[in-house]
Amino acid sequence: MNGTTEFLSAIWSPVKRQFSIVRALRHRNYRLFFGGQSVSLIGTWLTRVATSWLVYRLTHSALLLGVVSFAGQFPTFLLSPIAGVLVDRWNRYKVLVITQILSMLQSAALAVLTLMHIITIPEILALSILQGLINAFDMPSRQALVVELIEDRKDLPNAIALNSSMVNMARLVGPSVAGILIATTGEGGCFTIDAISYLAVIASLLMMKLRIHPARPHGKKIVAELSEGFQYVRRSQALRSVLSLLGLISLMGMPYMVLLPIVTSEQLHGGPYTLGYLTAASGLGALIGVLYLASRNSVIGLARIIAGSSAVFGMGIIVFSFSHWVWLSFLTMFISGMGMMVQMAASNTILQTIVDEDKRGRVMSYFTLSVVGMTPFGSLLSGVLAEQIGATRTILLSGFVCLLGAIVFLRDLPRLRESIRPIYRRLGILPQISESIERASELNIPPEH
Repeated sequence: MNGTTEFLSAIWSPVKRQFSIVRALRHRNYRLFFGGQSVSLIGTWLTRVATSWLVYRLTHSALLLGVVSFAGQFPTFLLSPIAGVLVDRWNRYKVLVITQILSMLQSAALAVLTLMHIITIPEILALSILQGLINAFDMPSRQALVVELIEDRKDLPNAIALNSSMVNMARLVGPSVAGILIATTGEGGCFTIDAISYLAVIASLLMMKLRIHPARPHGKKIVAELSEGFQYVRRSQALRSVLSLLGLISLMGMPYMVLLPIVTSEQLHGGPYTLGYLTAASGLGALIGVLYLASRNSVIGLARIIAGSSAVFGMGIIVFSFSHWVWLSFLTMFISGMGMMVQMAASNTILQTIVDEDKRGRVMSYFTLSVVGMTPFGSLLSGVLAEQIGATRTILLSGFVCLLGAIVFLRDLPRLRESIRPIYRRLGILPQISESIERASELNIPPEH
């Protein structure tokens, strides 16, 4: 009997480890959220690709491509801090339902105007700005709501990692489907499917069984709460360091994708297929990275992972800037995509773990600002630099700046740990840390926090 039990246990253990990668799906509300978002995000990528293609088809202007991209992201940069205050005041669930409905209407408007062949650049710009305004409220609401969908806080890191994997799956599937649809039905078909895809996420939200929290009473002005949120971040070494590195990577690192077509054509002597393979390699690396994070059972060691993944990202794009071989470029894009996404998802996990509940919306608005708000400025900066010193040298410089940021973050790691330790103690994570310290001391290795 004991032998049978041991045999079954030996078989079940690896199976259990595999299921632990998706353990957050045990929670019904999160399972609904994950399913609805998975459908909707593919639709979002359809619209991104179709919008770029439509603008270029109408104008053949690289400048206008950049202007439309900037118009869609700048409102998020401008309004995210204010949106964070309001998200902390309002019910996050209701805010998310409203933003999804508005996003559906925005995509439907794009679809109708395109299918009627009356769409113009000013209309595309106006609708892009509208989507940017919606995203300013949508992203902090979405990030802050995840905590309410998970009954067991131990599954929160897994839920955040699965969110990132969902985004990257859409990033792999969406552009490919968009190419087929544009060729067969035109851009209007992409916009139509995107509008319909929002029905999935709206339905999933309406099917959730959540304890509806009343609006938080407040006697302060928005400016006062903005200042309170800023001071809260400024006083926390952990929040300040994580958000600063995120902003640096978004400003200097992520825009390398903007210059990818130039490098593909001029340095690798490739065409659209080569560009597609390189983009897919980055997405695949990002997906593998977040699956690794999903397999972890604790937040212990995430700070060191943030530093390491940022360094890996920086070194990856440095090597990419020198590469004249497609296979090496493919490999470096894979590594860079992995480093970028691990850094972002691990940062999100730490922020969500240590932030006070009444400040969550404001802190996640700073997360949105660091990730999305910096990107349009980085794109403009990379374009200007590329005009002056060339695309490959611009990417090389970006890689060195990201690597330097990782080194500074690693230098500040002891102070970051001191900042996090009291919060871990309050949340009951500290006993796990104590055990890791004891095991580390027995093995004569430095412990991770």
